[in-house]
Amino acid sequence: MSHIPVLEIGGTHVTAAVIDTDAGLPVPRSVVRHPVAADAAAGELLDAIAGAADRADVCEGAHWGVAIPGPFDYAAGVGRFRGIGKFESLHGVDVRAELLRRLPGRPRGISFINDADAFAVGEYRAGAAAGHERAVCITLGTGVGSSFLEGGQPVGGGPDVPPEGRAHRLTVGGLPLEEVVSRRAIRRYYTDLAGGAHEGRAPDVHDIAALARDSDPYAQRTIRHCFGALGRALAPWCERFGASLVVVGGSMTGSWDLVGPAIRAGLQAATPGTAPPLATALRPADAPLIGAAHWAPHARVKRCHVRRDLE
Repeated sequence: MSHIPVLEIGGTHVTAAVIDTDAGLPVPRSVVRHPVAADAAAGELLDAIAGAADRADVCEGAHWGVAIPGPFDYAAGVGRFRGIGKFESLHGVDVRAELLRRLPGRPRGISFINDADAFAVGEYRAGAAAGHERAVCITLGTGVGSSFLEGGQPVGGGPDVPPEGRAHRLTVGGLPLEEVVSRRAIRRYYTDLAGGAHEGRAPDVHDIAALARDSDPYAQRTIRHCFGALGRALAPWCERFGASLVVVGGSMTGSWDLVGPAIRAGLQAATPGTAPPLATALRPADAPLIGAAHWAPHARVKRCHVRRDLE
C-alpha cells in the first residue's frame, strides 16, 4: 500500500491529505482544510500552508505532492506570482525549500504540479476521465483552468493544444477567453444587460443561475453567451487534440443544469457532429489531491509534448 502526503493550495484555502494510491482515495479522516489569506506576508502564508499538514499521519522522509496555481516554476519550486492579485509575497521565493523546513516528518522531497493539471490527473486516475487516452479537463471557478491529457499526462505544448496547453490563453470574439467567461466577466455581462434592473452589488454567478431558473431573460442570455463562448473556443482544439471527452469541474458546476447545456451548444455549434461528450467531474473535491499524489513519485521536469502527426 502506498500512502503519499499531499497539499492543494488554493486562493482562499489549503487542503492537506494522505492519499492511498492503490485505492485511489484519501485515507479516511486524513483530509484537513484550512483558510489561507492570499495577500499575507510570505512567512505567514508558508506557515499557514504547512500548518494544515500538522495533523497528517506522515512517515519520516516522505515525498510530498503539492498542487498549486500558476504562475509558478514547478521544476524549481519557486513562486512567480506578480500582478495577479494573490500570493504576491511568494514571488521569487523558494517555496520548496521553505516547505521542506516546515512540513512534518522531515520530508525528502516535494513535487509541484499545476492545480488544473492535478485535477485532470486525479480525474484520469479515479474519475470521469478514466479510460480516455485523450481528454480535456476544465475547471470553472474564478477563471478557467485547463489541462489536455494524453495517456494521463498533461500536454504542455505542440500544434494540437493551445499555447502552453492552457485554454485561458485562447481568444473568443477578439477578446481573451477570461474576459468572456470568468467570475468577473459573467457578473459584468449580466450587469451590463440588466442595467438598472438590479440595484446595488452585482449578483454572483450562482445568483445569476438562480435568476435564470426563474426565467430572468438577462440571466438566461448571460449563461448562454458566456458558457457558449467557452464551448466555441474549446471546440477546434478538442478536435485537433482528438479528445474523446471533456470533463468539467469547479464551483460553477453547481449550476450544471444551465452551464452544461450552454457549453455543449457552443461545442456543437463550432464542430457539428464531431464535438466530444461532456461530463462533470466524478471526484470534484478529491481529484487535485489524488492527482498531486500520483504526480509525486513520477514528477517530470517538463510537461510532455505530443505531436499526433508523428504517431
